[in-house]
Amino acid sequence: MEIRKIQASETWQIRHEVMWPDKPFEFVQLEEDNSGFHFGVFEEDKLVSIVSCFIEEKEMQFRKLATLEKFQGKGIASKLLEYILNFAKEKKIEKVWCNARTSKKSFYQKFGMNDTYETFIKAGQEFTIMEIKL
Repeated sequence: MEIRKIQASETWQIRHEVMWPDKPFEFVQLEEDNSGFHFGVFEEDKLVSIVSCFIEEKEMQFRKLATLEKFQGKGIASKLLEYILNFAKEKKIEKVWCNARTSKKSFYQKFGMNDTYETFIKAGQEFTIMEIKL
């Protein structure tokens, strides 16, 4: 397993396939993608997991953390999340946050992220804002 920086466009297929397969492909292309940092996990040169990070002053939001279904349950997303939390520390970021699907909240709590209980619905999915102070 290797984690490396990738282009925004390399994230789109996995975002679409894993997170929003019932939406048009353009739905997963973010307006701010060009200003973000994008990371991917490769297994034998195959991109299997992705995440996008957006920094504003001393905060970093990560979005679209997704792993191909046949690679889920192997700790890949955990390694990727650890990687970006270290990336944030190197950049002197004070707070990292995300809009987590409420069904995935416990995953983020394992990394010390706290639920702010600020919830919202997007495209029929319920989300809660999770954060960690570094």
